[in-house]
Amino acid sequence: MKNLKGTFPVLVTPMNEKQEVNIIALKRNLDWYLELEMPGVCILGSTGEFSSLNKDERLSIAQEALKHVDGRMKCIIGTAAETTKDTIEYTKHAYENGADAVMIINPYYCLPSEEELLAHYKAVSDAVDIPIMIYNNPPHSGVDMKPDVIGKLYQIKNVEYIKDASGDLRRISDFRRETNDGITIFCGGEDLTFENFLLGAKGWICVSGNIVPNETKLIYDYIQQDKIEEAKEIFNNLYPLLHMLENSNKPLARVKAAMKLIGKDSGPTRLPRLSLSDLELEEVKNVLRKIGKLN
Repeated sequence: MKNLKGTFPVLVTPMNEKQEVNIIALKRNLDWYLELEMPGVCILGSTGEFSSLNKDERLSIAQEALKHVDGRMKCIIGTAAETTKDTIEYTKHAYENGADAVMIINPYYCLPSEEELLAHYKAVSDAVDIPIMIYNNPPHSGVDMKPDVIGKLYQIKNVEYIKDASGDLRRISDFRRETNDGITIFCGGEDLTFENFLLGAKGWICVSGNIVPNETKLIYDYIQQDKIEEAKEIFNNLYPLLHMLENSNKPLARVKAAMKLIGKDSGPTRLPRLSLSDLELEEVKNVLRKIGKLN
């Protein structure tokens, strides 16, 4: 298994004004992260609007991104779907195109039971030999995979990582205890990252990395170097952004608007997600001013 750690921006899917996927813009954004020597990226996560993309779009995005990165940094592909069959198809495609791992949120409409979760992840693992990151996001998936369930899922071959967006800091030590400190924990909450790292998380699937990738990378790097105060200073400076992305309405539209304001490729969100109102856009501008990214 490949050891993934550090800050992984979870990329937006750039679109043109007709809400069509813009692969050229995606590659430009990937070049930015390569220049900054980010440890890796995550493609087709929630921030990438994966649930609003059709199958052909998802396969094309994964293939083009992996081909462009060409092993120069780690790349996690989101392969979740409502059915196990489709999840396996996306996961096989990611594996065949060179992904370092896949991130899989639970089926998000059928609200699977514990037995069904175990059957789902086991079927995927049995079908494709690639590291799996379980994605626990109760507010969006409707299911909270608690530590005892994660302990059982960790017994499945290939389950090596968890991204937790529950917002419960107790989960860090509980996950470690339930897996005998075996599973690698990635933070899934923007405004709790500093605390996650101090408690033992080894990585961050990072929304704000679309806007301030170098700063988010340094938070992890400094903590690993025992430069706690330096990491805390960066975290505190970024906190208005982190809080906005975690707790405001239209978070994806806010990410894309912020990217546009700093000159990066993003485009609009895809309907039914609406663009920001004038008031909401001004809120984003004010946050960027507070963190020193906009005059």
